[in-house]
Amino acid sequence: MSVPGFAATAASVIGGVILATLLGAAIGQTLLCLSLAALIAAAVLLVRVHRLGVAVENSRFIPDARYERLRLRSRRLSLQLRDLRNAAAALPDAAVLLDGEGRIRWFNHASEDLLGLRRPQDRGTLLIERLRESTLGPWLESGAEKPLNDVPAPNRPALRLGMVMMPFGHHQRLMLGRDISDLMRLEQVRQDFVANVSHELRTPLTVIHGYLELLDPEDQPELAPVIAEMRVQSERMGQIVEDLLMLSRLETHQPLQEEHVAMRPLLATLRKEALALSHGRHHIELQERTDTDLYGSVRELHSAFSNLVSNAVRYTPTQGRITLIWERTDEGARFTVEDTGYGIPANHLARLTERFYRVSSSRSRDTGGTGLGLSIVKHVLNRHQAQLHIESEPGHGSRFSCRFGSMRLLKPIRLDA
Repeated sequence: MSVPGFAATAASVIGGVILATLLGAAIGQTLLCLSLAALIAAAVLLVRVHRLGVAVENSRFIPDARYERLRLRSRRLSLQLRDLRNAAAALPDAAVLLDGEGRIRWFNHASEDLLGLRRPQDRGTLLIERLRESTLGPWLESGAEKPLNDVPAPNRPALRLGMVMMPFGHHQRLMLGRDISDLMRLEQVRQDFVANVSHELRTPLTVIHGYLELLDPEDQPELAPVIAEMRVQSERMGQIVEDLLMLSRLETHQPLQEEHVAMRPLLATLRKEALALSHGRHHIELQERTDTDLYGSVRELHSAFSNLVSNAVRYTPTQGRITLIWERTDEGARFTVEDTGYGIPANHLARLTERFYRVSSSRSRDTGGTGLGLSIVKHVLNRHQAQLHIESEPGHGSRFSCRFGSMRLLKPIRLDA
């Protein structure tokens, strides 16, 4: 083997190692992840081959023992590269390597099954042209910057795919696709179970709560504390069921019933609810800094905003201040609930929208929280292409902001006098 050809082989080995390592890390197949030592060995080999090439050019002489060692090392790495390529080709996840122009350089067998690609005719073609008419077309045309979840497979519509596009090498990209059909079926089973159980629990809880209301603590004073606690807990269980049903409705991805949402009466209602829940224990202020309205679901937006307001009342000590703010921003508009409550440690902020997640379980029980309110807020805002932003500092209160894009803003309806 000539030195230039040997160097090319070593470079190919290193390129294959990098590609295989990236595939292993991205797809989660630990079988493909080479050790760092192998990568370093390949790099050292390339440097040594380069030095050997310089020596050959100068002296035209290669020691036999040194050449044999390099040849054996090259063969060993070539065998590893072949195994890696075979493993990549056998992956159940689709993997497509694109050049800087978006042309297909390489794809594995799963790409043929899931994406409908064919070899050798699709090699060298533009991926966006090849899949423009498929379910992936709009995603590719938009730049494929964000992962795509739960989309029908172009070649097998019954399958559901999760897609991601990532930069690779020098102006190259790697597209990965995973069959998530089983995960989606399990998720649907979970959603159906929660919805059915919640619906079935609603009636008996209503009956229990009704009978508890008929009991008069004055008839049996010794049972008054027990009856009061039973009423509180039955109301809390009823609220949990209602929140679960709301989440189930939001997760079914039913079309959003959109209409003109007049913000002024909605904000006034939220303030009244806060005053009723506070019982005069807090200073509650409403600041309307814009008369802009929204386009969306009145019911869902009221539910989301109401959860933020009720949380502020529950977790703010007596004589604390709660401020509701509706204002315009450079990006659109923002509804904010500020409070001077206990505050939340930074390590909890990322998990606040998880179901039943609690910063303090004992405090949540004392205040009657269900642990589902912020999950509802997140789902409602997602359906309105909006975002929830949370700022908090222990001992200094919290600030929850619902940020809406300009496409959701409407001019207020003016009623003629």
